[in-house]
Amino acid sequence: MNLVLATDDTGGPEIFASLQGEGPSAGKPCSFIRLSRCNLACVWCDTAYTWRFAGDNRPHRDGVAYDRKANQVSLSPLEAARAIDRLAPRRLVITGGEPLLQAAALAEMALLLPDHAIEVETNGTVEPSAKFDAFVEQYTVSPKLAHSGNPADLALPPERLAAWAADTRAWFKFVIAAPEDVAEVRALCDVHHIPAYRVFLMPEGTDSATLRAREQWLAPLCVEHGYRLSDRLHIHLYGDTRGT
Repeated sequence: MNLVLATDDTGGPEIFASLQGEGPSAGKPCSFIRLSRCNLACVWCDTAYTWRFAGDNRPHRDGVAYDRKANQVSLSPLEAARAIDRLAPRRLVITGGEPLLQAAALAEMALLLPDHAIEVETNGTVEPSAKFDAFVEQYTVSPKLAHSGNPADLALPPERLAAWAADTRAWFKFVIAAPEDVAEVRALCDVHHIPAYRVFLMPEGTDSATLRAREQWLAPLCVEHGYRLSDRLHIHLYGDTRGT
């Protein structure tokens, strides 16, 4: 079974080395693999090229429909593992799209990378297969709030949120666009018993000016409620670009 990856600006697979820009591993040198396809459709998604292909009418604020052939590439688990192993960082971030949709092939790939610590970025709606889960050191779970445009019954399944809350490998990263979004985070944390120290609040934005402006009011809310603040370091360093 092959993996379906997003493409970088050259049309090749989006496998690259960089600094992690978000969440609990921010600032760490990492290798990255970005998979294609997602079961959610966030209106502000900054990787819409992984899912909003021609014929997909799910809403997005940019309204761009991407050509599937130009934005997807298929690799075997062996080919993906070899490309990752050529990169220096031994910490691997698997992102998307929603990577857990391809857990079976990821398990085959992970088996070939025994010296890599594996971190998975997920929207939290998909249960990881037991075979792949055994390889994962850390999950960064990003449940999508109402402002994402996704229906709550799809984006916030209670049984999955409860399972992630019970998994000490899971950290929670919520995208925040307005101060009132924090009340939604607090309600979810209360219902699912998610401790504040495992929660990051991250401003929505794809340019430095927007991120800085939103951090001005988000930082005091983090202090008030005991949450951590996540910046988007890669945006400040490289802009909103692929392979960074």
